[in-house]
Order: sequence, then C-alpha cells, then structure tokens
Amino acid sequence: MSDPAPAFRLHPAAAWALVGAQFVFLLLLGFLPWGALWDRGVPTLVLGLALVALGVGVALAAGAGLGRTLTPSPIPKADGVLVTTGVYGLVRHPIYSGLLVLGLGLVVIGASVLHLIAWVALLSVLMAKARFEERMLADQYPDYAAYAARVGRLVPGIGRIRP
Repeated sequence: MSDPAPAFRLHPAAAWALVGAQFVFLLLLGFLPWGALWDRGVPTLVLGLALVALGVGVALAAGAGLGRTLTPSPIPKADGVLVTTGVYGLVRHPIYSGLLVLGLGLVVIGASVLHLIAWVALLSVLMAKARFEERMLADQYPDYAAYAARVGRLVPGIGRIRP
C-alpha cells in the first residue's frame, strides 16, 4: 500500500513575497502619474471613487466574515475554519475580488497605460495567491473540493473547480 501524496505547502517566504507584491501594485495604482487615456472629468472620478468604495466594502466584509481565520498570507491558519457563508457563498476569494474592484477604480481615476499594467500585474499576483491557497485549503479541509465546485473563484459562477 502506498503512502498518500504529501500535502502541498507554499514556503512562507514565497507566501509573504506574494503579499508584498500585492501591496506594491496597490500602492502603484494609487500613486502612478495620471494619464489621458480617457477624460478624467467629474463622472469619471465619481465612477472611480464608487468602485474604490465598493472594493473596500467587499474586502472589509470578507475580512470580517473570516474572523480569527483571517491572514494576509495565502497559507491557511492551522487552527482556521472553512468559511462558506456570507460573501464566501458568492466567491471563494472575496477579499481578492474587493482588491481588484478597488484597483479598477484607481485605474478609472488614473487613466494611464501604467495603471492598466499595474492592475493586470495585481490580477496576476492575486490569481497566483488564490491557486496556491486553494491547493492548501483542499489539503486542509475535506469539504473544500465540493465548495470550489459550486462557488466561483473571484466572480460569482466563474472559476469553479470541477470535482
């Protein structure tokens, strides 16, 4: 009889590098020079600020929903619980979704190619974090596969994992 495959673990340094990269791209989105890809009039600023507020709200609601299980690292806490209710009933990574919506608001306000590039880089980092995190969550929680099969990754219904 063969031993089961060892559980996947992301090295803590790699996990924190992803967290750092995520914050670098968020800061860049906030501080890059503004461009002129589109008109930056009042309607554009209102839309951008609304997206920022929505993103912050989603991320805060998701963080509150995790409670003591919350960690910025993609490595799940050993004593954590699998949360599948509230915003986690809509998407598996609502904090990441909120950060992407916030970042999109900053892209709308910034109106530059550099903002678009930083947002795509943020998306790439968050997707990598989500994939690593999901491998570890699947190892830690027997119910994760069924949850991932019915709930989208970042957008409701999109990115479900086939069982």
